[in-house]
Amino acid sequence: MQKIKKVLVTGASGQLGTTIKSMRHRVEGSLQFEFTDSDDLDITSLESVKEFFGQKGFDYCINCAAYTQVDKAEEDSETALKINEEGVKNLAQVCHQSNTILLHVSTDFVFDGRKNVPYLETDRANPVSVYGHSKFKGEQQIVRNMDRYFIIRTSWLYSAHGHNFFKSMLKYGKERKELSVVFDQVGTPTSAHDLVEVLIMMITNEVDNYGIYHYSNEGVASWYDFASAIFEINDIAVDLKPIRSKDYPLPAERPAYSVMDKHKIKKVLDLTIPHWRKSLVEVSQIFKKESK
Repeated sequence: MQKIKKVLVTGASGQLGTTIKSMRHRVEGSLQFEFTDSDDLDITSLESVKEFFGQKGFDYCINCAAYTQVDKAEEDSETALKINEEGVKNLAQVCHQSNTILLHVSTDFVFDGRKNVPYLETDRANPVSVYGHSKFKGEQQIVRNMDRYFIIRTSWLYSAHGHNFFKSMLKYGKERKELSVVFDQVGTPTSAHDLVEVLIMMITNEVDNYGIYHYSNEGVASWYDFASAIFEINDIAVDLKPIRSKDYPLPAERPAYSVMDKHKIKKVLDLTIPHWRKSLVEVSQIFKKESK
């Protein structure tokens, strides 16, 4: 009989952690999850992490704990780096010492967006925001401090849970007659539900090709395209106007192009990735069901 794998999920109250909670029933009997948030485990304290891991043994740690406020990070770089670099360093060191495999979720924002073909895992990171910089520093800490890790970069993550663009558009679409959304930032919307499926597959398949991976849904979209599809699929009538990024200035710069190449993860997991529009229909259905 196969041993049940013990999996720690940090940052469990956020969007991704909540999505893992909602899907854990699918792997009952093979994976045993423990969910923590910052009240249970402060990843910015090495002593706290050591003590927590010392009390319990884990086979895997999925790190969903992160500072994700892209614009706020521009004026709060200290907190962003404390969580996204220092906290990740602590987890990496303790995972290494306790023989725990780390799955760490990173971002397309480690790239500068100057390419016009999908980014490879081997492409040079060159973040253009404090948030992107802090996430890249976290990646570097993992690479320096341990061997058995998966860094999974994803993009434009959304779900039926937490705070995200999908839920914001549903809210604004019902409150306003008219909305403007940028059309000159291009990437791929990614369902957190699909990402969780992949994280679980990496554990249950006992993948040992450690390193950096890219995962997003298939296809390409601008934020305008994404918003338009959200309104269309959810039958919301709103006058949607495309605008340039320069006409909607934000504190943090975003990459103009952050589509990622996914051949590596598809090969390792023998994976067929759904198109972002297909996944958007599914997430919309989940949201409607859970909102009743």
